[in-house]
Amino acid sequence: MPDGSIGGRPLVLVVEDEAALATMLRYNLEKQGFRVEEAGDGQEALNLIAETTPDLVLLDWMLPTLSGIEVCRQIRRRHETRNLPVIMVTARTEDQDAVRGLNTGADDYISKPFSMEALLARVRALLRRSGAVPAKGMLEFHDISMDLGTHRVSRNGRAIHLGPTEFRLLEFFMRHPRRVFTREELLDSVWGKDIHVEPRTVDVHIRRLRKGINGDNELDIVRTVRAAGYALDTEQV
Repeated sequence: MPDGSIGGRPLVLVVEDEAALATMLRYNLEKQGFRVEEAGDGQEALNLIAETTPDLVLLDWMLPTLSGIEVCRQIRRRHETRNLPVIMVTARTEDQDAVRGLNTGADDYISKPFSMEALLARVRALLRRSGAVPAKGMLEFHDISMDLGTHRVSRNGRAIHLGPTEFRLLEFFMRHPRRVFTREELLDSVWGKDIHVEPRTVDVHIRRLRKGINGDNELDIVRTVRAAGYALDTEQV
């Protein structure tokens, strides 16, 4: 779990080269009780992340030196930051661009122009999913175990590393095994009713969840139900 929190105040790294927007983001985030660090380009962002791992990164798509996509890719490559929550902030509104950002490893995205209320809702929701508000107890299904207290997942004794959204998605499935959920139901339950996310975003995170939990010769326990949705199930028919 990220180690940037001090006294219960999560640390948000704002990576934005537009000074006016960076100032506005800092003001509003600090007003809501967050600590804020700023980076004006991609390389500076990576340097700051290496020094003090934040609890969440607000990452602009278009940046000097390194693009937001490349910064996100490098964050996911490093062992220390591969589960660091990332929200991509982009002026691009095409669906394929949003999906590209998610496929690179972003946990969520928001398109400019956006309201601060919408952004803050996404920040809070992602911090909840990342374990900033810790839960307790164990969940088990088939050969997978989830420790909610330590935020660790294992399968057959093998450690599994999941991003915050995939962790929350798996947790939801493990609390409701064998039940089929539509994309809309998953969005409401995992992302939150106050968060507007495209239904196809669920498919991206399902693919990432499958990649994270399924090893060689292991049963794929995330069942796709055609025209219905998804379920955590050992029966694939």
